[in-house]
Amino acid sequence: MAQMKAKEIRELSVDEINGKLKDLKQEALNLRLQQSTGQLDNPARLKVIRREVAKYTTVLNEKNI
Repeated sequence: MAQMKAKEIRELSVDEINGKLKDLKQEALNLRLQQSTGQLDNPARLKVIRREVAKYTTVLNEKNI
């Protein structure tokens, strides 16, 4: 999944943002499970996912104001 800039995220609809946010949170869960079992290949991906979730959440909050 390619990273999107905040400007690109702002162009999405609320439903699209919610969908992508759900996907990112599911991926984060899967990565945390892999980490706990010692199967995580790319630990840096966790940091990237956390930042992506933060971006999407921030834009979603901006749209709700």
